[in-house]
Amino acid sequence: MPPTWWQRLVGGPDTPRSAGRAGTRTEGVPTSSNRASSFHLGWGATAAATGVSVTLEILEPPVVPRLYFWALQADMAGAAGRAGGAHLGLQWHPSHPGSTAINWGGYRASGQELHGSDSALRSATANPNTRDLAWSPGRPYRLSIERAVADAGGPLPAGMTAWRGSVQDLHTGARQVVRDLYMDGDSIVGVTMWSEVFARCDDPTVAVRWSRPVVHLPDRDVEITQVPVNYQAVGDGGCTNTDSSADEIGVVQRTNVERATPQGTRLALPAA
Repeated sequence: MPPTWWQRLVGGPDTPRSAGRAGTRTEGVPTSSNRASSFHLGWGATAAATGVSVTLEILEPPVVPRLYFWALQADMAGAAGRAGGAHLGLQWHPSHPGSTAINWGGYRASGQELHGSDSALRSATANPNTRDLAWSPGRPYRLSIERAVADAGGPLPAGMTAWRGSVQDLHTGARQVVRDLYMDGDSIVGVTMWSEVFARCDDPTVAVRWSRPVVHLPDRDVEITQVPVNYQAVGDGGCTNTDSSADEIGVVQRTNVERATPQGTRLALPAA
C-alpha cells in the first residue's frame, strides 16, 4: 500500500504516532526526518462536513529564530475515497517580516502538493503556501477551512472542489482570505489541530491556546467537546517535554515544560 499524504508530510502512519516508546528527549534538536517535534489534538471523524473552524491564540510567542507552525488540518474525501488533506495556520517564520506568517497548503493522497489560486497576501519567501501576515501574540484568531461557493482564482479545474482558507482577527473583526486550494474531495472527514516545532527541545517555552472548535455541516454547526492528546514518540525524534492541557477557555499546547497530560488522554473543552 503506497504511503498516504500524511506519511509523506511527517514520515509517520495514517495517524500521528503515539509517544509509546521508552526514553526521553528534553534537550537539543529533534531527530525526526524534518528536525521538528510535533504534538496533536484530534477531532475524530466528521460527517461529510463543508467546513471547520477554531480559534488560535499565541500566548507565549517564540524568541528564537526557528520555524514554529500551529495549524488546523482537514482531511478531505470524495466519491473515490480519501483525497488528501490541507493545513491552515499561523507561523513564526524568521524569513518573513516580523517573523509572522500564515500557511495554507496541503497534499493529495498520492503525495503531490495541492495547487490553488493566487493569494492577495505578499510572500517574502515567494512561497505560494506561506504568506506574510502580521499576527500579534495575545490576540485570538479564527482559522476557517470551508468549501468555497465561487473560486477566488477564476474558473475551477474540472472535477475539483475549491477549499478556502481564511483567518479572522477577533479583536478587530477583520477577515483575510489566504487563497483557495483545489482538490477532488468535496467533504471534510477528519480534523486535527497541531503544533510543529523546528526548534531545540530546550529552547524557551512557547504556548498557544486552541478554543471553540466547530464542524460546519450543511444543515447545522456541531461543537467539538473532547479532543484526544497525541505526542510524537521519542523514538520518532520528538521532544518529551511538550504538553497539552485544558484550561478555562480551551486547550493549551506548551513546549519545554514538564508533561502533565499523558498520551491518549481525552481533554474536555469548555462550552462556548
